[in-house]
Amino acid sequence: MEEATGSVEQRTRSPERSTRSLPRSNGSVERPPRYPLPMTSPSDPIAAVTHPDPYPFYADLVAHRPLYRDEALRLWVATSAAAVIAVLTSDLGRVRPLTEPVPAALLGSPAGEIFRHLVRMNDGPGHCPFKQAVSATLDSVDPALAAARSREWAARIAVEPLADFAFHLPVYVTASLLGVPDGDLYQTALRVSDLVASFAPGAGPESLARGKMAAGHLLEFFRGLLSEPAPSGLLGALGAEARRVGREDHDVIAANAIGFLFQSHDATAGLIGNTLVTLASHPDVLAKVTADRGLLPQLLQEVLRFDPSVQNTRRFIARDGVVAGETMKEGDAILVVLAAANRDPAANPRPDRFELHRQDRQIFTFGAGIHACPGEAIATTIAQAGIDRLIDSRFDLQRFLAARVYRPSGNVRMPFGHLH
Repeated sequence: MEEATGSVEQRTRSPERSTRSLPRSNGSVERPPRYPLPMTSPSDPIAAVTHPDPYPFYADLVAHRPLYRDEALRLWVATSAAAVIAVLTSDLGRVRPLTEPVPAALLGSPAGEIFRHLVRMNDGPGHCPFKQAVSATLDSVDPALAAARSREWAARIAVEPLADFAFHLPVYVTASLLGVPDGDLYQTALRVSDLVASFAPGAGPESLARGKMAAGHLLEFFRGLLSEPAPSGLLGALGAEARRVGREDHDVIAANAIGFLFQSHDATAGLIGNTLVTLASHPDVLAKVTADRGLLPQLLQEVLRFDPSVQNTRRFIARDGVVAGETMKEGDAILVVLAAANRDPAANPRPDRFELHRQDRQIFTFGAGIHACPGEAIATTIAQAGIDRLIDSRFDLQRFLAARVYRPSGNVRMPFGHLH
């Protein structure tokens, strides 16, 4: 799921699509009146990620600035469904700046080695074949097995504090599917948390040092699993798919296996947290889902649209050209506000209503184009098991709603403050 984020953002340390083309405005359509904004409207689309209610602000951007230049941020900003699709599917866009394929702070470290091999951080000849291997591996997961593992680990770690539960659950489930032995799961989850923190833009020296150390341990561990005669689980499947596309390098395979773990770390935890916020804010929905757990998949799909964990991603322009009707220059960066596109009435009528049974729902949270995230099924399966367990435990939703604080991030919306 983190493929849509472009980068993983800073948080406090814790042990912790379908889309279809939409017509683009030609600029001559009369704009509706401006949406009323809250007294403390976000200052910009990056600050909006952790705002208590960024959605009136997003609605105003969609209505009046579907694609615009923010000189203060030094970014183009795409907000409407049409602009978001155009940017994500443009052949001018890249997932990393041309001059910095690996963040400078990670160069020469195991964390940098993982980063440079990640398929989601590469374009061109190095991307497409291995993206096929990654997608085929995730498609090979037995849904029944993923659901069973998710329920198992949700039950086993439910005694942990909420934030630990939400951040550890996706790592436990995905690592177990990869073939990591049960006895190594807790340490793996801690190391993934440290690695994620080191990938954050602006990560401090301590976070960078911990992340680099964690990356070294993770690489060594997964190289060991790959050296076994017949690696099991998803790791064995990824190795087989890598051989099929001619990429048998163990470092590449290990890095992308580790990528499975941290790509779901913040995004799936955020999905769990935002679903809890939704249930606390919509008692009618809570009553329906509590009575009929078969509604959980619909609940999560609507949360992914209504209050997604992945709020935005970025693209970097590889050469001069036109994107979504605007002339852009090589090196320009675009902030792609996925959460705003989800609330575009051109894509989803009555966008501010939470509708369990919404017809023709369009979700931009997992991106679009060649870098669309292939992990939607696993992420929602894990989140479903987590929410199911928390409902059974009679978790105090109203206390959580009242005390929630969004963790610092420029991309991912995670309502887990220090009290949780």
